Amino acid sequence: MQDSPLEAGPSARFDPGLILFATAIIGLGAQNILSAKDVTQLMGPGYGVIPVLPYLPSIAWLAYVLGVVWVVLGAGLLFRRTLLPSALALGIILVLCAVIVAVPRNAANFGDVGLRTSVFEPLAMASLAWLLPGVAAIPRFLALAARWIFAVSLVIFGIDHFLVLQFIASLVPSWLPWHVFWSAFFGIAFIAAGIGIALNFLARSSYAGIALMFGIWVLTLHLPRVLHALHNADEWSSFFIALSLWGGSWAAARKPS
Repeated sequence: MQDSPLEAGPSARFDPGLILFATAIIGLGAQNILSAKDVTQLMGPGYGVIPVLPYLPSIAWLAYVLGVVWVVLGAGLLFRRTLLPSALALGIILVLCAVIVAVPRNAANFGDVGLRTSVFEPLAMASLAWLLPGVAAIPRFLALAARWIFAVSLVIFGIDHFLVLQFIASLVPSWLPWHVFWSAFFGIAFIAAGIGIALNFLARSSYAGIALMFGIWVLTLHLPRVLHALHNADEWSSFFIALSLWGGSWAAARKPS
């Protein structure tokens, strides 16, 4: 019987988190292709470009290649037979992007919150990609590494919230009261969830809490900003990244840890 995209995962059950994650990866890949296309048309092939995603190489033709690869792997996540190899390959690519591209690019000023985020975002996404097939489907060492990488990333995100508390508060929708309180609350939630996942204590609840948090942000913060600035590539990339962290965390919460 032919695989269905609604039968993603080893248990062949509908997994909304996985579908959100895959959609985000396909969106990021398509965005990278469009970005490379624009640069190639303006300057010619091979010219450097500041990529939409700061952890991708600044080479137009390579942006094409990685964009296509991301679209293919994102689509592969939606089918049961290709879920495992697609998840493993995507995680490896994201880790390589973080280690080879993002770390050297930002090493001179790693104390900058924005630069540090561009390192830990792909690592967090990689760890969630590896967890998509379920811990029983991947090597034990990889499941442990994915859990710890994601946990450390969450703690870093939480600490960074407090380092730029006023800036984070300025992003909270104006109709919501107590901006600073919510910014601090989410920072604490990041750190608490990271510790819970690292220690494997209430891990599924921790993943669920992170999924809920990113889901709220996607719907109340990122989606309105995208709709307000449809041609802003940075807003689209932020939307897709948040969508991937929402979906990946939701998928992880639905599976045994």
